[in-house]
Amino acid sequence: MELNLKDKVVIVTGGGGAIGSAICKQFAKEGAKVVVTGRTLATLQTVVDEIKAEGGEATAITCDVGKKESAENLIKETVAVYGAVNVLVNNAGINGGPEYRKRTHEYDDGLWDRIMSCDLNGVYYCSKYAIAQMLQQGTPGSIINISSIAGVQPLRLQVAFTAAKAAVINMSKAMALEYAQDHIRVNVICPGSIMFEGTRKLFYANPETAEKMMASIPMHRPGEPDDIAGACCFLASDTAASYITADVQIIDGGWTSSIRTF
Repeated sequence: MELNLKDKVVIVTGGGGAIGSAICKQFAKEGAKVVVTGRTLATLQTVVDEIKAEGGEATAITCDVGKKESAENLIKETVAVYGAVNVLVNNAGINGGPEYRKRTHEYDDGLWDRIMSCDLNGVYYCSKYAIAQMLQQGTPGSIINISSIAGVQPLRLQVAFTAAKAAVINMSKAMALEYAQDHIRVNVICPGSIMFEGTRKLFYANPETAEKMMASIPMHRPGEPDDIAGACCFLASDTAASYITADVQIIDGGWTSSIRTF
């Protein structure tokens, strides 16, 4: 089945990271016009250059998603460049490293605020202005919010990340209910352990730690950024996923269905 994403205008937040850049590149391969957004222009431009080198269309727009004015400006600049917004992938997100993983009474308040600003407020602000633009256009739209398996199965010592990602799931469902009649679909992807520089260093560089992680995943391997990118393109398609909204896709190799936890 053809996804029919050619010439769709797609915004990907956190587009300079491992998962975000994979999403951007996959949409570009499908013929979409991709807005790669994040806070560091040089990083975004690298992704844009890679897309253009493969014959795709992309542009870089800086945005701090946790700031209302910045999110609003992202949508305005996208429309100024491409004339519309058809798909929004809210991929930007942060978490604290091992040194920040503490019980709630010892948790760092500053980190709580930073995670909530990016992982939760960022989804709200970008969605708010993207939806307003989609309604103005009067065309079908798709919003895909990247949560985490931590949003469906809480992880210890990560109270802010777990809370934010759980909130993203219910917020997405609420938006899906509100805009279904407007042909704007809102869905969620919950990645498990995805291999990139951060997880490689945290879990997979040490063979003992890696094996412990693999023992928790029935498929006995981490996912790849392209696993998330492919799911995003599927959910964005008005042909392949036209009747899918308020859905939560868990992409974790079976981890959350396993009795064992890491």
